[in-house]
Amino acid sequence: MTYKEINLDLEPLAIIEQEFKGLYSGELGLSSISGGQSAANHALAHLDITNYADRRSEVLPKNRRGASVLSPYIRHNILTLKQVHEAVKSAPYKDREKFRDELYWQEYARHLYARLGTRLFSNLRFEANWSNEGDGWNREMACIDAVVTELEQDGWLVNQTRMWLASHWTVRNNIGWLPGQERMFRELIDGSRAANLLGWQWTVGAGTGKPYGFARWQVEKRAPGLCAKCPLNRNCPIENFPDEISPHQLDREPLLDSDPNLSSTAGPTTPIKNRQPEMVLLTIDSLGDDDAALAANPDLLVAFVFNEDALRKLQLSSRRIGFYLQTLMDLRARRDLRVYLGDPVAFTEAHDVAVTFAPVPSFRKYGNLAEVHPYPWFRLPKSASLRSFSSWRQHIDKKVVHYTIAK
Repeated sequence: MTYKEINLDLEPLAIIEQEFKGLYSGELGLSSISGGQSAANHALAHLDITNYADRRSEVLPKNRRGASVLSPYIRHNILTLKQVHEAVKSAPYKDREKFRDELYWQEYARHLYARLGTRLFSNLRFEANWSNEGDGWNREMACIDAVVTELEQDGWLVNQTRMWLASHWTVRNNIGWLPGQERMFRELIDGSRAANLLGWQWTVGAGTGKPYGFARWQVEKRAPGLCAKCPLNRNCPIENFPDEISPHQLDREPLLDSDPNLSSTAGPTTPIKNRQPEMVLLTIDSLGDDDAALAANPDLLVAFVFNEDALRKLQLSSRRIGFYLQTLMDLRARRDLRVYLGDPVAFTEAHDVAVTFAPVPSFRKYGNLAEVHPYPWFRLPKSASLRSFSSWRQHIDKKVVHYTIAK
């Protein structure tokens, strides 16, 4: 037996204390953003993006923020990009278009990671410090301390402060961006390899050749009053913009230009049915009630397996694990659900499962699946260029050619 069942009758923090010893980092706690389909549906029903275009980058005070805070639900497909895109159709034009542009950015990140896989863990197009170890966040600075504290206590940040942290880590302090994004990834309840790796690369200039220069005026504009409380107010390390640099352009990555194996990247567009499943297996990449495998098998037992080896290595925060537990406990009110800790690949070898395809490298480890259902792409991947977001947008909404994976 390479997995054990978790008792979901306990509270999430009690479960983490009892079952996840040595498998998480930081202090024990939960995010103020609750996991689960019920919480996601409530958030979507009350979504109002009026003034989003003007206020999405506001940091403080918090009541000025225009961010939707839907990213944890979107990342795990509790809410799909298509659902959220449709939900804002009546919003003011400027806000709607800016908001939808951010949804497209999330899909672009997914397409990029699906095609490049682990290659996205190295510099994408331009040379940037990516491997040096160290701590790139000077918490003597009020701005950095406030943002890192929010990251650690709530597991979520607005996009503006994610850029501050990435820029301060690598552009200002010249510490490798890969360790930096790992540090952030541990904490974020919307932590996504696709979005996190891409966001850090774009911020430090590895994707565009133009690093984002974090400077004091941005703090004063987006978080007024914070600098006045800073002990380094009269000796600010980011008083001015950092010196401009022109990163060295790397050799061309062929996969950015075209996809030689599109069907493998995108997964099936129709269900693959190899044999009758005995249960549905959910993954981190699809935890919503509308999961394709879940919806196709309404009477089957549902299972989820926390990957013990991966948790031991990653040391995710208790906020992230708690968000997953809350989501699973919410689902248990509607479906017969079992949650395990162990080896998910071994689980699929011991059981005939139906699962929804996930466009991540680890999904390819599964080799004995009874059913594989399509991933809920917002836009189906194409073989065209992913070299830039703009070039991707030029192609992605054109007529789609459908494809399937042979059984």
